[in-house]
Amino acid sequence: MYISEKVSEVSTLPLVRRAMVHQQQQMGEKRGIVMDGRDIGTNVFPDAELKIFITADLQVRAQRRQQELAEREEYVDLDDIINNLQTRDRIDTTRAENPLVKARDAYELDTTHLRVEEQVEFVLNLASAKIVEKQVGGVKGG
Repeated sequence: MYISEKVSEVSTLPLVRRAMVHQQQQMGEKRGIVMDGRDIGTNVFPDAELKIFITADLQVRAQRRQQELAEREEYVDLDDIINNLQTRDRIDTTRAENPLVKARDAYELDTTHLRVEEQVEFVLNLASAKIVEKQVGGVKGG
């Protein structure tokens, strides 16, 4: 939980942000990479083939995080997790450099009431459609 409390705070430092963006962009040079983060689609890979903005209700996010921690035998009060998420969201959406925003061309996936299998199906359907679109576009242009 300690790292979760500090990640947004550290990510506001311009030197850290630039170094991380550079490393992430190097990893994705050849494309075909799946990456998640709070500015991946707007700053790190603004030209990504597929962008999905994933969201969920704060209470649900906190419960999921609590379950995740419990599976690692870390027990954290739900209110502490909610406060942490609220703080991270506030810092990330209001920071001067590359704030958290949904990319204009991103699909939105609200996972609040979806099972993991439904979330995976949504993403796979979008990815499959993009692959077909690219193949058909390549045939037309070739």
